[in-house]
Amino acid sequence: MNEKINKLVEALNKRYVAHPWHGIEVGDKQPEIVNAFIEIIPSDSIKYEVDKDSGYIMVDRPQKFSNHMPCMYGFVPKTYCAEKIAEYCAQQTGKTGIVGDGDPLDICVITERGVNRGNILAEAIPVGGFRMIDGGEADDKIIAVLKGDQAYGDIKDVADLPKMVVDRVKHFFLTYKDLEGTSKNVEITHTYGAEEAKEVIRRSTEDYNNHYGNANEELAQALAAFVKETV
Repeated sequence: MNEKINKLVEALNKRYVAHPWHGIEVGDKQPEIVNAFIEIIPSDSIKYEVDKDSGYIMVDRPQKFSNHMPCMYGFVPKTYCAEKIAEYCAQQTGKTGIVGDGDPLDICVITERGVNRGNILAEAIPVGGFRMIDGGEADDKIIAVLKGDQAYGDIKDVADLPKMVVDRVKHFFLTYKDLEGTSKNVEITHTYGAEEAKEVIRRSTEDYNNHYGNANEELAQALAAFVKETV
């Protein structure tokens, strides 16, 4: 029976497009290489994000300034920022009362190439991150380079990226909420390197597993229970 259930789960997964957050894997080689689901590209004048319930890309709001996202931006599938992420942020900053922001882990993917569309998957190599706190919520931004990129693909740590590139991304996150009057609640306490970025990824996958578990296993259990009740 288990084999039949597993085949049914596999067939269902082939029949439908995977949910970008729950249906795509972090990656076989994570945290060294991760899948990044890209929501926004530098040319976007609209802030897009994935609707958590449906998995569709939705319009969050128009960008209110002329400065645009300076890199590909999205999240790492099957990650979640909750207790483990908040605990690590508190540990690294000495701050108290920190909570996770309740979202997938954000990721910025740097490449020399122009990308003309979002709603795509990109293999990315984490090289560092920003320890960002937004209104008391841990809101880390992983910095990664696009795997195979001719200019940045061999970089292993954020310290080896051009300072101007890192500063541009940092400036965006510190200023994009200015018009809303909420930027005073946003701070980046540290720019950390590759090893800390990998720890943040590990913890966010732990948070995901603790809160959501394995979708395929849950589907298999539900199907098995249904079959048991109908025989």
